[in-house]
Amino acid sequence: MKRFTPYILVLPFVLIMCFIFLGGIFQAVVQSLGFLPAFGMTELTLNHYRQVLTNARFIDSLRNTFCIAIVSSLVSVIAGTAIALVMNSITPRPRFSYLLYKTPIILPHLVVVIMVFYIFSQTGMVSRFLFALNMIDEPNSFPLLVYDRFSIGVTLVYLYKQIPFVSLSVFTVLKNLGNKYVQVAENLGAGTWRTLTRVTLPLLAPSILSAFLITFAFDFGAFEVPFILGSPSRLTLPVLAYFDHTNASLTARPAAMVTNVVISFISLMLIWLYTRLFRLLTKRGLEGGVL
Repeated sequence: MKRFTPYILVLPFVLIMCFIFLGGIFQAVVQSLGFLPAFGMTELTLNHYRQVLTNARFIDSLRNTFCIAIVSSLVSVIAGTAIALVMNSITPRPRFSYLLYKTPIILPHLVVVIMVFYIFSQTGMVSRFLFALNMIDEPNSFPLLVYDRFSIGVTLVYLYKQIPFVSLSVFTVLKNLGNKYVQVAENLGAGTWRTLTRVTLPLLAPSILSAFLITFAFDFGAFEVPFILGSPSRLTLPVLAYFDHTNASLTARPAAMVTNVVISFISLMLIWLYTRLFRLLTKRGLEGGVL
């Protein structure tokens, strides 16, 4: 029984989460097929999928969501890993350095949204400062970084939150690894670049992959940040689903559920991909593939 005790203790939580998660997915799938008895719609059909998946508005939202998620995740992983490597090379590390990446993680996304708006909007601190220095003719001459078609403001929020998260994840792994592998590579004649690319980065690959997929999945399914700072003409999938769900027309409800099913499907595929790649990278590292 001692072997099964941990599983028994977490069983209530797992059952509740599975009920909520699976129940929500089941309801979304059923409603996406047009089954809404409360509104007199009881016929199951795939027409809603056909209409949504071929709709230019949906395709543009899907493209925009992917672009935001990929760009912010890649930049976060590259910058976060670089910061973690630099911090690991600094000895002794200043105490305040820990606050540089722990503070942004603690702040809620809505607080960061307000910060980005008041700093980078056309009436924000940066535009007013440049106007005071006569570098721009008026505050409205400042480039549009909030509500813009490239979602720069949304990306800035994600970067502020995710770069410290990646740094913390990678730095923790670096501390646990120590310098033994690096010292062995240097003793065998490997230079700094070869040691970094053939030893350090392969050892960090599982944690880097984990951080990338976590940030990508969050950015892909996030609602509040693109809803507040995003452009009305370039919606993301969660915002599009929200607008369709709150639409007064009954025909928009199945369309919203189709979008939710697409988001859930892509998220599940990311989980599956993460599991496969994590096992592959871990196996490769255990078999000595890093050297």
